[in-house]
Amino acid sequence: MRIESINVGHAETIVVGERSMETGIFKIPVYGPVRLATEGFAGDAVLDTEHHGGVDQAVYAYSLDDYDWWAEQSDREFFPGLFGENLTIRGLPTDMHVGDRLLIGEVVLEATAPRIPCKTLAARMEDPGFGPEFRKAERPGIYFRVLNAGEVRAGDAVTVVETTEHDVTILDLFRYKYRLSHEADELRRCLDAPIAARMRVDIERKLESL
Repeated sequence: MRIESINVGHAETIVVGERSMETGIFKIPVYGPVRLATEGFAGDAVLDTEHHGGVDQAVYAYSLDDYDWWAEQSDREFFPGLFGENLTIRGLPTDMHVGDRLLIGEVVLEATAPRIPCKTLAARMEDPGFGPEFRKAERPGIYFRVLNAGEVRAGDAVTVVETTEHDVTILDLFRYKYRLSHEADELRRCLDAPIAARMRVDIERKLESL
């Protein structure tokens, strides 16, 4: 596994439905060493802080192999940064366990949550039906928290260290968001894993309602 691209974005205006909004989803590759802190990459714009960013979702990574899959399904171009990810990684598994870690030099990242498609992603793709398509593909990309900060650069090797403490996967959480009914034991199993704070609050509320 290796980093294909490191992508950061600046605030740009995008039209979502009948309104325009500022977004940081337009990310472009940067070169040379880039500082990665607990809040994310230096200079990267995160504007929708209700749904993105924060220490539990500091880095969004997407697999270059999954981009290859998308390209095979259509005649459009898919390229690093298109989905708004910070790291495009060759060989990144589509699914990982929550708590699995990526080692990139001195940097340590921990998987916390899947990306859930939104209207901003559909607007970025210039396709109002892209959300359901993204859901059906089950290739959501992965959010990570930064356990150890440092510098990374394109071409760096990436090593996966699998957790032995939890059995909740990224796709388990992705499918949870679309499930109409839930079992209490399933929700407690998710809460036992080191999931991102936003998803933890959501699952706790679901559990309380059962």
